[in-house]
Amino acid sequence: MPKISSDTLWDIAAAEVRSRESRTDEEDAEEDAHSPTQRTVFFMGSKAGHLCFRVRQQYYCGFLIEMRQLNLLLHWSTLSVDVQEGIIRLFSSLQPKDIAHLWELGGGISLSDLVQIPITADNVSSLSVVLVLDLSKPNVLWETMERLLDSARSHVEKVCASHQKTGESRSGKQRVPQVLHKDYPDRELISPFPVPLLIVGSKFDIFQDFDSEKRKVICKTLRFIAHFYGASLIFTSSKLEATMSKSRSFVNQLAFGTERPKSISTDPSKPLAVPAGFDSLSQIGPPVTSDVDIGTLHAKNPLDLWKKVFERVFPPENIKERKELKDPAKDPQYSEPLIDSIRAQKDQELEQYKREQAKSWKSLALDP
Repeated sequence: MPKISSDTLWDIAAAEVRSRESRTDEEDAEEDAHSPTQRTVFFMGSKAGHLCFRVRQQYYCGFLIEMRQLNLLLHWSTLSVDVQEGIIRLFSSLQPKDIAHLWELGGGISLSDLVQIPITADNVSSLSVVLVLDLSKPNVLWETMERLLDSARSHVEKVCASHQKTGESRSGKQRVPQVLHKDYPDRELISPFPVPLLIVGSKFDIFQDFDSEKRKVICKTLRFIAHFYGASLIFTSSKLEATMSKSRSFVNQLAFGTERPKSISTDPSKPLAVPAGFDSLSQIGPPVTSDVDIGTLHAKNPLDLWKKVFERVFPPENIKERKELKDPAKDPQYSEPLIDSIRAQKDQELEQYKREQAKSWKSLALDP
């Protein structure tokens, strides 16, 4: 009868740690070359949960059987040694799979400071950003885009600069901003985002009912923005499966390195689909201006010019009137009626307690 290993899961894990600690840089590099690819995709902007969920649904359903097998490990101590050995062999025989780490920061600009959480020195070399913009709310579109991209760019550059000071990692992965190839259209006139960027215009089902001239302004502006940042652009709607399928193919390219979509659509009456590098300033043309002389706008650069023209058509919301909530618990987008009612009750009890305490202290102070 063959001898069955009596090592526990923790013994095996400890042996693996000791083995990794004793490896040389060359052995680490060789293992990295054969290890599964890991990429990070950061969704930010308007609510991106549906798109993010559909990507997870497509790629992670195949792992449900393995997850159910993994649940056996919760009762490891009750399993016989031969069953333990069988499970170890099962997991060691599984083929390595590419892994995509999906992060989402929804809610527009209210929590823009949190972009620093998913952007780290460990993942910036494999990081991609998906900016979701709500096409049904053009008056907040530019500010949402500008604030979030500025925050993300600033932190990416900070992480890259910090890494250059501390030196390369043991894996030898170089963490530097992406550089466009020499034949990229208008390469000298644009400012590419430091990591791959996809801009998604959501709620196309509402947008398609807009006035044709307004649709044209939004489409041309977003095409310019995407081209200026070296990004891809796609319009989508959760109610239109064809647009969801196209948007998934763009996200899949970022998350799993699949072939980049090559079909292009620039018709304002249809969902836009423009892969990075497939557009140019000559094809986009100048900003749409029917009632204003561009020369009177005093723009500092092309991006500022497009912003001024866009905001003439879609004036931004009054920042003074729009109160940014610093306490997420009071933000309407995170409302939970049951929890909020309990919280309100507790707040009332706390206020009552404070009043009673104040009366007690006052009576003590007046007591001779």
